[in-house]
Amino acid sequence: MKTLTTDVVIIGAGPVGLFQVFELGLQGLKSVVIDSLPEVGGQCTELYPDKPIYDIPALPNAKASQVIENLYEQAAPFKPTFLLGERVEDINKLSDVSFSVTTHKNTLIHCRAVIIAAGNGAFSPVKLKIPLIDQFEDKQLFYRINNIEHFKDKNVVVLGGGDAALDWSLSLQKTANSVLLIHRSTKFKAATSSVNEMFALCEELKMQFLCGQVSDFQQKDNKLTGLTVNSKDGIKRRVELDELVIFFGMSPKIGPIANWQLAMHQHQIKVDTQSFQTSVPGIYAVGDINYYPGKRKLILSGFHETALAAFSIAETVLEKDRIPTLYTTTSPVVHQRMGVTHSLESLLDD
Repeated sequence: MKTLTTDVVIIGAGPVGLFQVFELGLQGLKSVVIDSLPEVGGQCTELYPDKPIYDIPALPNAKASQVIENLYEQAAPFKPTFLLGERVEDINKLSDVSFSVTTHKNTLIHCRAVIIAAGNGAFSPVKLKIPLIDQFEDKQLFYRINNIEHFKDKNVVVLGGGDAALDWSLSLQKTANSVLLIHRSTKFKAATSSVNEMFALCEELKMQFLCGQVSDFQQKDNKLTGLTVNSKDGIKRRVELDELVIFFGMSPKIGPIANWQLAMHQHQIKVDTQSFQTSVPGIYAVGDINYYPGKRKLILSGFHETALAAFSIAETVLEKDRIPTLYTTTSPVVHQRMGVTHSLESLLDD
């Protein structure tokens, strides 16, 4: 069993979880961040990395992926430990300032507080519901693309009608031998510009589009060789392939959180808005996962919540009645924690 010790465990590596690392770091607290996804960023990375976000202060028009990159960079000076691709299974409370957290990979983390920043819960891909096709998963069937070079000179079929399906189809057609996009409708949940580009490429015979639903698959010598598609025009077609990529979206599941004896409001965790502590002392919740009267599911709101949670945890862990507010512009203590070497005097001299 892998064992770690830290001040705070953060469950969730989305934008709010990443900013929580920063706010805890300002208080001199170390953190371990756990997320079931293989990359940081949560929904921003999985669902809309290339979509602009307009309501982040001082970033009037930034892609979601850029927001995540900035948050990751901002948290970096505090050297958080990331456990990606791991799902928290159990939280064991030893005292108000002592917990053990266990993941499904049998990693054990000892900490002094826990912050749940899990958004809408753990995400998993919506899968193609055809019996036995899962035997090809991570061999010829993929629900995400980690290495586009894997598909070079291959005959690729893409299923889906959202941004991910369109964007990857447009990228794959540049290097694959052929790309066929299959969607159940001619209406897409994707950027209009991407849809128009896809149809233009079809007109130029650089890729293909088929309106229909997959009903079966073919295999030979333990390899996936083709799909049966019930087309919208009533014709049943067989299409050959080397690789199959499916983008049906991600399904959020609250998972083990429901078993942690926390007071809930529907599928959200109730918190006290002074500290963002849950009904269990020492366990906090920030971001979309929490609930309080007037709650708004905004990244901006989550950022505010992380600051108050960090102050509350610092007061509890450091056993102080009230932690003073240290400003990042002037505090030598904060500068030291951030690894900033300049002083206010040197800035004034410049």
